[in-house]
Formats: sequence, C-alpha cells, structure tokens
Amino acid sequence: MSLLKLLIFHPILMLSAFFGTADGFYEYTFTECVYSTSDYSDMVYLDSYSFNKVVDVQFNSTVGKFVGYTEEGVKYAEDWNKDKADLEQWKAQVDAFCIPNAQIFDSAVRDKAVKPKVKISSVKQAEGNHPAVLMCSAYEFYPEKIKVSWLRNGEVVTTDVTSTMEMADGDWYYQIHSELEYTPKSGEKISCIVEHASSTQPIVEDWNPSMPESERNKIAIGASGLVLGIIIAAAGLIYYKKKSTGRILVPN
Repeated sequence: MSLLKLLIFHPILMLSAFFGTADGFYEYTFTECVYSTSDYSDMVYLDSYSFNKVVDVQFNSTVGKFVGYTEEGVKYAEDWNKDKADLEQWKAQVDAFCIPNAQIFDSAVRDKAVKPKVKISSVKQAEGNHPAVLMCSAYEFYPEKIKVSWLRNGEVVTTDVTSTMEMADGDWYYQIHSELEYTPKSGEKISCIVEHASSTQPIVEDWNPSMPESERNKIAIGASGLVLGIIIAAAGLIYYKKKSTGRILVPN
C-alpha cells in the first residue's frame, strides 16, 4: 500500500494528502506522529483514511492494526490486516519515520524556544466543605506546545484539574493556566510540572503552603508602611531639633 504524503510539521507531526473525484468529493489521508515526551517514549503513529471528513479506517501503532469506523472502513480493515508483513512495516514507522523527523523538528524549534516562567498561586482557601484552589501559571514561553500537570505527594493528579488552552499574548509568546481543587492536609507536597521544548528536563514548581500569597502581600504592604512611617517620624524629629536649637528664650 503506497501513500502520497505532504509533510506539514508541528509538535504533533502531521502529514496529509487530498485525492479529488470527478463528482467533487474528496478522499483524504492524514498521518500523525503524536508525542509529548522529549525522549519520544510515548510516540504514536496514526494513519487515517477519510471520505468527506468522515474517518473510514485508521491504523494505530499502539493497537498494531487497522480499525474500521464505517461499514466500508471495516471491510478495508479486514482486508489490510490479513497482510502481517505489511502491518509490521506500518508499526515500524514509529522508529523509521516519526522519531527521526521529530528529532529534526525539535532541534530546530529548541534553537528558538523560550523557557516559560512558572508560578503557583492560591486562588481560593478552603472554607467548610469547599475545597481550596491552586493555580499554576506558565507564561512568556515559545513555541506554543506545552504540557502542565500536578503532583501530590509524588503522585500524578488526574482529577479536579482544570486547564486553559495555550493563549497567545500578542507578542509571539504564549501563556497557560491550570487550576487544582484540593483539600489541604498537613505535611503534603504539591508540585506543578511543566514540560516544554525549551527544557530537556521538566520544570518543577513546588507549592509553599506556609503562608497564603494574599497574607504575604498584606505583610509586605504593612512592613513597607511601617518603614515609611519610621522614616517620616525620624525626619520630623530631626527638623524639630534643628528648629529648637536656634531659639533664644526671653524671660517674662
């Protein structure tokens, strides 16, 4: 089975080809190399065949065979899956095609990549039956593709997490925000993990629950006011002493 492939690369590598018919309909093939880790250990090769935007049949390297999604697609899948040697060649595309091209693309992107700034802040403190909410923000990064996840005591959190899509800042940089609802427990450790092309290692930001950010801000503002007050008082005292030194007392 041969395919005409037009290369279009981005962090999820995609390849596509259109085949027009006389009556104006289109057959469409779409190949993807999907991955999120820097060592490509989770690389998946997908090859989909569609007719007018409806996927008929798809090959998935993790499944190891073609799967039909329409009546016609099921027939194609049954026929193509009979050739075991051909299936092995499709599965080999992960190493033969996806990884080499991903390495070329990633090396080109990393030369221009900008590392994200990561910050964890408290959005809401726990009150009664209502959980606390933390927000992990990654901003001023490039390129757009990024992965944000949470760890709680070393375990990946899979529930009570809400994330935005990558949002353009308007200056070629991007930002993303992820919120975690949780019930605080003494001695626990919560971390935000950010994976991005600009860094070969995940960026880890730990949450310090010793004092809520709002309280730290209040203390900082109060301390600044206290220092300013001391300076003004000292200046007033110096001025008063200077004025008092120049006075001459006249008896009545």
